[in-house]
Amino acid sequence: MILYFSATGNCKYVAERIAGQFGDAAVSIENADGQVHLSENEMLGIVTPVNWLELPVLVREFLRKMSVEKNGEPYSFIVTTYGTTPGCTFADAKKILSGKGIVLNGGFSVKMPDNWTPLFDVSDAETVRQQNEESEKYISEVLEHIQKRRSGNFMQHKMPYAVRLVADPFLNSERKTKNFYVEDSCIGCGLCARRCPVRAIEMQDKKPVWVKARCALCLRCLHHCPKFAIQYGNGKTKQHGQYKNPNVKI
Repeated sequence: MILYFSATGNCKYVAERIAGQFGDAAVSIENADGQVHLSENEMLGIVTPVNWLELPVLVREFLRKMSVEKNGEPYSFIVTTYGTTPGCTFADAKKILSGKGIVLNGGFSVKMPDNWTPLFDVSDAETVRQQNEESEKYISEVLEHIQKRRSGNFMQHKMPYAVRLVADPFLNSERKTKNFYVEDSCIGCGLCARRCPVRAIEMQDKKPVWVKARCALCLRCLHHCPKFAIQYGNGKTKQHGQYKNPNVKI
């Protein structure tokens, strides 16, 4: 089973590529109940973005609650999509899974366009196209690693678990929903509220309102807004554009 979380399509695309290559199923953790049943020789894969050098909150919570019924010792791995670094996601996931008696065998990474637009610029369509084209070589390498069931952390630009001690307070601060704001171009379609993975948004008087103090910080609402009315933070998101992986439907 290949489990994934995807806000703008990168991880969904990678998970489906892996599942298609090995005749497996790609399942979003948003649609999974946390009860994982693995048949003999079935592998366990986790495909995730990196969020402030660590696992996204939703992925961490899912792994902590996940119950795995296995027949033997499955080959397990994590694939992290990233823009500059996958951070400590391998060490992060390995630590969580070890508490469940699961050995995380392999760690792999795929460099792709980064949807963290408070920092990264995805406004140039040609640059984004080239980035997605180049990501195919990384995906091919990951498929080869999995085919050979390699063990070890093969992630590019990886970091030790200790960085989480520094990154986690910043992540929790950035997750504050007061950082979001809505421009007048909003048409009140409600798409942001329907697709928020933690139901942090409600429609009030035909406008989105964040009703939780913190969210998953996946920026799905920003990137899927049909009028690009949702912005975040310092205003750079407006000039940095929106991103959705062109190979999948979210």
